[in-house]
Amino acid sequence: MIKLEGINKSFKVAKRSTGLLHAAKALFYREHTIVEALNDISFTINSGEIVGYIGPNGAGKSTTIKIMSGILVPDEGKCSIMGFTPWKNRVDYVNNIGVVFGQRSQLWWDVPVIDSFELLKDIYNVPQQEYETTLDLLIETLELKDIINSPVRQLSLGQRMRCEIAASLIHNPQILFLDEPTIGLDAVSKIAVRQFIKTINQEKGVTVVLTTHDMNDIEALANRVILIGKGSLLYDGKIEELKKRFGARKKITVDYRKNTNAIDIPGTSIIHWSHERAVLSIDTEQILTSDVITELSKKVDILDVTIESQPIEDIIVQLYKEFQI
Repeated sequence: MIKLEGINKSFKVAKRSTGLLHAAKALFYREHTIVEALNDISFTINSGEIVGYIGPNGAGKSTTIKIMSGILVPDEGKCSIMGFTPWKNRVDYVNNIGVVFGQRSQLWWDVPVIDSFELLKDIYNVPQQEYETTLDLLIETLELKDIINSPVRQLSLGQRMRCEIAASLIHNPQILFLDEPTIGLDAVSKIAVRQFIKTINQEKGVTVVLTTHDMNDIEALANRVILIGKGSLLYDGKIEELKKRFGARKKITVDYRKNTNAIDIPGTSIIHWSHERAVLSIDTEQILTSDVITELSKKVDILDVTIESQPIEDIIVQLYKEFQI
């Protein structure tokens, strides 16, 4: 459904120096540098996938989304989405996609949210009955009933983001590009948005490309991640493969009856220890979790045990370090 081949994109950025003399000189002559935003980016995304497109700030994520949306034209390379070249077939193409930029709004600032929805319905020529059915679903699942008649400028950031997501889906697109969609959302709203994205993916087969710095979003929604850094594609694979590769460590917290003897088990390291509690880090490539618990039961009178896998944020940080980004 989505295929990028050898996409390159660079930007010419003017150099600016401090001082009055340099400012006067810049009126007649400006020096420029070339910034390589994307370098030979190639990947394929199949219909119905939810893919996390991740990387640090300035990696090129938003530039890629803008190219796939038809907003930017690459310097080189090919991009075919549903048989369209986004920047060449924009009128026909945009009827099939929805786009949410966390830092940009497609809603009209001074009018009620519902008026923006009505205008988008007319722009995309959505039949009235289809529009009403879709709107009812969006209002219910994104909890918009109490804010839909309020001007956008009166909404909190979290409320506006829920409305932005709804606006991108008014015309029932087959592909949804989400660039930082949960920015500013509280915990409850984030869960609601994640559940909604899962629902439209499972029930309507909507393909989702998600860029975010919230790795919990990635873990909750995507089964595949594409990592970009310094404009280059660095990793493309399943999240489970990442967990196997970098998530070999687990953390065990054990509460026990008072014990003054130190706990020493091969394959583990002590994060915290007291007479009544110990927190251990386990290398599961050296020792099984069950064996650690067995050894613990021999050394202390266990009251409670908690086992935690390595957080997805830590795994992604290790991936960043491996590629030095």
